[in-house]
Amino acid sequence: MVRNTAGGQDPRWATQPEFWREVFDHLGAGLAVLDSTGRIIAVNPAAEELLGRTASAMTGEDFHGLLHRHADGATVLDERCRLLMALTHRIAARGEKDSFLNADGRLIPVTWFSAPLTRNGHVLGMTVLFAGEATDRETAEGLAAHVIALEDLAGRLALATEIATALAQTLDTEEAVARLGRLLVPRLADWAAIDLRTDEGVRRVAVVGPEGRDVDQEAWRGPLPAVDEHSRSSLIQVLHGGEPVLLGPTEIATPPDSPLAAVQTGFLQALGAASAVIVPLGTARRVTGALTLVRTDAARPFDATEVSLIGDIGRRVGLAIDNTLRFGRQREIAEAMQRNLLIALPQPGRLRLAARYQPAPAGSQVGGDWYDAFLLRDGATALVIGDVIGHDLAAAAGMAQLHGMLRALAWDRTEPPSAIIDRLDEAVPAITNVPLATVLLARVEGPANGPWQLRWTNAGHPPPLLVTPDGRAEYLEQGQSLLLGTGLADVSRPDATVPLPPGSTLLLYTDGLIEVPGTDLDTGLARLRRHAAALACHPLDDFCNQILARMPPGNTDDIALLALRIPTTPSPAHPNTRTELEQNPSVSEVSAG
Repeated sequence: MVRNTAGGQDPRWATQPEFWREVFDHLGAGLAVLDSTGRIIAVNPAAEELLGRTASAMTGEDFHGLLHRHADGATVLDERCRLLMALTHRIAARGEKDSFLNADGRLIPVTWFSAPLTRNGHVLGMTVLFAGEATDRETAEGLAAHVIALEDLAGRLALATEIATALAQTLDTEEAVARLGRLLVPRLADWAAIDLRTDEGVRRVAVVGPEGRDVDQEAWRGPLPAVDEHSRSSLIQVLHGGEPVLLGPTEIATPPDSPLAAVQTGFLQALGAASAVIVPLGTARRVTGALTLVRTDAARPFDATEVSLIGDIGRRVGLAIDNTLRFGRQREIAEAMQRNLLIALPQPGRLRLAARYQPAPAGSQVGGDWYDAFLLRDGATALVIGDVIGHDLAAAAGMAQLHGMLRALAWDRTEPPSAIIDRLDEAVPAITNVPLATVLLARVEGPANGPWQLRWTNAGHPPPLLVTPDGRAEYLEQGQSLLLGTGLADVSRPDATVPLPPGSTLLLYTDGLIEVPGTDLDTGLARLRRHAAALACHPLDDFCNQILARMPPGNTDDIALLALRIPTTPSPAHPNTRTELEQNPSVSEVSAG
């Protein structure tokens, strides 16, 4: 087994199912596992031998009713029965000089201990550990100590599993660090400090202490001095991939030999540390940082077993945090790619366009949402909204590929939107790695002075919303077809047309605007229609801002939206006369939300 410098052993062997099978089978005392109703699920060989009953004969039987009886065979049911009370109320308890009924009708003297089995705060059942002939106090106390040791080991292993589970549920580094601190303090330590390696050096990103006191240590957070390659400091050795280190009062009081060591020593002494453990975050081949745990009670120092456990926690935490850091870098690249494609929109004559892009909240995966608008050869204005399936850098890269291809195909020749999307769908598998994508392509057609109409095709995307000045809002459900990437090339895509009334607003959007965890799609669509109708007469920029502001909390996806506003009045007859809007065209706006 792998040993650390504190004399402990790598505890991963104890997390394997085979280990617990061995413990169960070879435990010297009888052990029964009960379900939530008190019925026997399993017993170990020692229990079979002690009670003279086979496991198959006891499985499914009520533990108390089968074994806890008087000499005449009557069940012990009075209110003084400690075992019945422990099983009924699912509490830890012990009984000395008690007895269980053997298969041959004899009462076997036993000492027993009960404890609830819990998971995530819920009681799943009970365990009862018992030994025969435990009539003297020394034997009973020895059995109790054995139970406590097993419970302590199980609790520590459960903590390691709980930490791994909690960190796996977030992709945000700050949230991962916060969760870690809440799990470690005060269950395992009085104080915890977390240091992470960065491109600039080492940074202390968290100091967590007793509730209400961690804010007192704000000064210890921030960049740390440079790592001195020749320092013998425990923190520096750990950051270089060294083994976990256990520090007692003598080591804590050792004079520092480098600026970083001085910071660590000052930190430990300021807390009044009596015992400390420093472990690497990650593996020896890739150290993400270091975890320092501190206890201030001299009567409760860390021991070698705990050092092994904390070392295993550090390994798991390091891998989890490394994943969050990798995701953060990937997210930054994806967002930069998206923003570089969200160019300024054209302002075609008296038509007005506005757009918004709101990235997913921190900790959520970035998607492949995009919008576009550009002038076509024949003077029509093209509107595009799309979403590449997936939430990672590949989705963002696929979005960039589709964006460029669609622009080129739309400019290449004048044809209906459906024909352009058909050609795009044929090219996608040959030219890109995009698995599936939704896209809506529309043409705003009409003479320079209006009236205008919308011609569009919809490849699996949420329907556009048309809002008129009188507050009517209608989803344009026509023109629906399969999304891109299905491989069904023989399916012909339809086009749809609709007139665009004066003063109306056309809203194109991605599904992040209508999909909120905990609600269904119909609810999201109804919410958007209600808000859009209420904002029908608002200026276009305010319309877009308010649509985003009225989103309910809990959204975890990117949002892209593109809005078109039709003029409310006909164009002046004289060709040299321009409206105020034409004289001062508004620059389309892209917002981070």
